Amino acid sequence: MLSFIAKRIMMMIPVLIIISIISFVIINLPPGDYLTMKIIELQNQGGGSARHAIEQLEKRYGLDRPLYVQYLTLITNFVKGDFGQSFEYDREVRELIGQRFAYTVLISVGTLLFTWLIALPLGIIAATHQYSIIDQFLSFIGFIGMATPPFLLALVCMYVFVTKFGWSVGGLFSPEFVNAPWSWARLIDLLKHLLVPIIVLGMSGTAGLMRIMRGNLLDQLGQQYVTTARSKGLKEQIVIYRHAVRVAINPLITIAGMSLPQIISGETITSVVLNLPTIGPLFLRALIVQDMYLAGSILMLMSVLLLIGNLLADIALVVADPRIRYN
Repeated sequence: MLSFIAKRIMMMIPVLIIISIISFVIINLPPGDYLTMKIIELQNQGGGSARHAIEQLEKRYGLDRPLYVQYLTLITNFVKGDFGQSFEYDREVRELIGQRFAYTVLISVGTLLFTWLIALPLGIIAATHQYSIIDQFLSFIGFIGMATPPFLLALVCMYVFVTKFGWSVGGLFSPEFVNAPWSWARLIDLLKHLLVPIIVLGMSGTAGLMRIMRGNLLDQLGQQYVTTARSKGLKEQIVIYRHAVRVAINPLITIAGMSLPQIISGETITSVVLNLPTIGPLFLRALIVQDMYLAGSILMLMSVLLLIGNLLADIALVVADPRIRYN
């Protein structure tokens, strides 16, 4: 297992290098980014302090050197934990991402758990009751979930929770708990506010995953090994859950490995609607104003999450399916 994980990690390194090069080129393509405007502003100010600030920027980011040296400087600083400076917010990128990363991961993990805990049982029920009323109803609900935009569902959920339950919806805390110290009351308030974004983000994923699980399980139930297991007198539940489901779930594990960055990027508009302090809106704003170091750092972070998710999916596939070997 350790050698298998080591090989996968070694394969991740060249992929990260390629992604970092592409990100660096794309970020430097459009003119007029915040760093250029910052230098122009300092040049217009003149004086010794302005010249010193320009020299500091050139030294930190290698602006007086060729592009490949700038790239190497950027990657070296990134490995050391120096992600650069956000010129719009006038703060270190590390601080901006650090504030929002925990909430983003919390929502992402909650969405994954919500999706899997609902989609898998419903997909199994739909497959084992093919063409029945239950299957037709679940298919109808699934198509509705896949067709409804998350931001529209967010508006509906906000209206329902405010008018029917009287909950404060929007953000992750009620006004009285925004700046309050951590306590049980603040934790419960956070969990209540997490319910809406998790339902909204998990709805389309649940619908799609349920349809995939239904199709995969139907394919496996028609295989010869299932017929053989039934002919040996095994109980139907054992045939379904121990044999068919164990194989049918493999593609879903692979999909789960790609879900984290998709949730982070896909929740951007929903986070704007719900006023959530997550990375998505920060990434969108950085792209709009060309805040290059903030956008590039978030892009690299999403790439790392994708590779880590794929690594965990590979490990889970080996554990779930004995036919897969460490190669």
